[in-house]
Amino acid sequence: MASADRLLDRLVEVGKRLVAEPRRLNRYSGVQAADELINDLDRFPHAYVIACVMDRQMQAEKAWLVPYELKQRLGAFDIGFLGGLPLAAYERAMAWPTHLHRFHQSMACFVHDAVQRICRQYGGDASAIWAGRPSSADVVARFREFRGVGPKIAAMAANLLVRDMKVSLSDHQSIDISADPQVQRVFTRMGFVPQGASLTDMIHCARRLHCDYPGIFDGVLWELCRTVCLPQEPRCTDCQWSTLCGYGRTASQ
Repeated sequence: MASADRLLDRLVEVGKRLVAEPRRLNRYSGVQAADELINDLDRFPHAYVIACVMDRQMQAEKAWLVPYELKQRLGAFDIGFLGGLPLAAYERAMAWPTHLHRFHQSMACFVHDAVQRICRQYGGDASAIWAGRPSSADVVARFREFRGVGPKIAAMAANLLVRDMKVSLSDHQSIDISADPQVQRVFTRMGFVPQGASLTDMIHCARRLHCDYPGIFDGVLWELCRTVCLPQEPRCTDCQWSTLCGYGRTASQ
């Protein structure tokens, strides 16, 4: 079997293993209390939704801190309380005493809109977005309805629910690989797409490689792009995939 085929098989194998692992506390922000809030899908499923909405154009760990920081600043976090707050309350909480997001003004609007949508469309229970084993297409589409959420965040939100939160969906076919330049870098170096391929090309390639669950690659690739497969001076000698990766084999010569 060619190296590319062996690499693909191993990536899929590891991806499946990540999905099959027992649920644990997922460390998204690095702050215990903040991670406990996001992981509490029974009492605060809206915290997870808000965190996904915030995860853009800033360090991921800081974005995932926002729900907890809002809870501290607002004094409570139950959905009934949040639903009764005006936009001005979110604008103040996002901006003072420090900015919770680099785009705190627009993010305040997004949070307010998200809470209102959860209250209005889902009866105040954000877990209705993914309850009852819906299709992955339905879950992705429901996240897309939130203001500011595009294909990348919607796919990420569905993927983390499946892989990390162990939420059961009827299928995984509409969960795409993350359209992220960091993930793209690893996917390109591994030889799955040519140098210069677009994010759209990468998404279509992942669909061809694993049509049942294109986003199955994300768990492995995201970890690699942040630890060893760096933009400059990648640490190929520290990478477990280097003997199968075209870039890694070249770097070791």
